[in-house]
Amino acid sequence: MKAPLVVILAVLVVAAMAAIGSTFRVTQWEQALVLQLGEPIREHREPGLKFKIPFVQNVVFFDKRVLDLDPPSEEVMLSDQKRIIVDAFARYRITNPLRFYQSVRDEVGLRNIVGQQLNASVRNIVGLNSLDDILSSHRDAIMERVQSEVNQVAGTRFGIEIVDVRVNRADLPEQISNNVYDRMRSEREREANLLRAEGDQIKATITAEADRERIVILAEANRAAQVLRGEGDGERNRLLAAAFGKDPKFFAFYRSINAYRTSLTGSDTTFVLSPNSDFFRFFGDLSGVPAKK
Repeated sequence: MKAPLVVILAVLVVAAMAAIGSTFRVTQWEQALVLQLGEPIREHREPGLKFKIPFVQNVVFFDKRVLDLDPPSEEVMLSDQKRIIVDAFARYRITNPLRFYQSVRDEVGLRNIVGQQLNASVRNIVGLNSLDDILSSHRDAIMERVQSEVNQVAGTRFGIEIVDVRVNRADLPEQISNNVYDRMRSEREREANLLRAEGDQIKATITAEADRERIVILAEANRAAQVLRGEGDGERNRLLAAAFGKDPKFFAFYRSINAYRTSLTGSDTTFVLSPNSDFFRFFGDLSGVPAKK
């Protein structure tokens, strides 16, 4: 009784394994290639549950989504004899799984082969242009030509479609970049020195003009002051002369009072004069008559 039970269980296990091994599932973002003894026999591009012969056939899956291809940077000689390092990348989609498997087997093989083709197209097409074209709006047209050339080879040979090609970075080699930087710095320093010299010249011109105007203004002010001072002195003398003509005694008294105010100020004033001198004639008598000896 035990032997038949073991055989039945073994048969059930083998049947379950066969049932499991005879089906596989293809998702929406996948496409499958069925191989029999290593040779492809059919492909499945639509999602769903699929069948195969267990233990004889196996399945290889390929991504239907857009994949990236980023080969190493490449040094390119441009038409203006300048060298640049171009870092280009591509985006591709597997459109023919059978041809893709027969040509490169997997994505690793594709990166090696198509990456070299991409760099070759970049060298051939980008090298026909100048550095100004690479750095301007013409770069999009250049990349479209590279994409078209790579598609002509990759689409028919490897079963893929190149969706997009772009330049991630376009740099000068380090030595050339340093030379360009030094030249640009020297040029900027020369321009700065020129602007500084022009500024100093303008400053000197403005300063000289301001000094000249200051001298002219001061001279005009001094001349006007001298004229006004002369006119004031003349008017004062006229008034004094008119006052002297009206009352000579009061004028003499006024002049003596001003002389006292001017000379008798301070505590160290010393005069050696006779008390009967004319200078002190108003000290003894307000009429100014000198005292009799």
